[in-house]
Amino acid sequence: MDPKVAGQAKTIYIFSSCGLIVKKINLDTWIQLIGMLSVVAGLIFVGIEMRQTQQVALAAQQQQRASALLDIIGSFSEADTPVSWLNFVSENFDVSDQNNKALGENAAYQLWMVYENDHLQYELGLMDEEIWLSKLAAMRYLFNRCEFQSVNTTALTYSSAELTVLLGEPNIGECE
Repeated sequence: MDPKVAGQAKTIYIFSSCGLIVKKINLDTWIQLIGMLSVVAGLIFVGIEMRQTQQVALAAQQQQRASALLDIIGSFSEADTPVSWLNFVSENFDVSDQNNKALGENAAYQLWMVYENDHLQYELGLMDEEIWLSKLAAMRYLFNRCEFQSVNTTALTYSSAELTVLLGEPNIGECE
């Protein structure tokens, strides 16, 4: 075998429809092109899989938040004298009854634990903006509830400084 031919790559010729040679392309070039296209296709596939995995994770986190809230709501019906969740969230929740007061304070404290987690997930980019704005409105509502100011103060003492700054100062002037 001729040493000059042994080291050369094979060449593929591409013919046009009229039978003329359009371009001479080296076989190594075709192999490299196919390899690069395979890598690009693999990266696209991995990107799609990562996006799908993130969506599943976001849905699972939303399910966990909903489950925690359902547990809090359920505790109202398990009280000695069942109380409606709607009563708790209304402005007229009767805290003069010691059972209602204890139930409301426990629920408020639990909600702050959920809200702290929500804030962290939002900061990490794991919560949609629309859901976050809804959660923030609920946080501010609880934050400004006169009957739960002592719970709010205690709970926020153990939360992140960013969350406390985000909430600002409560409207406790209306409480007096």
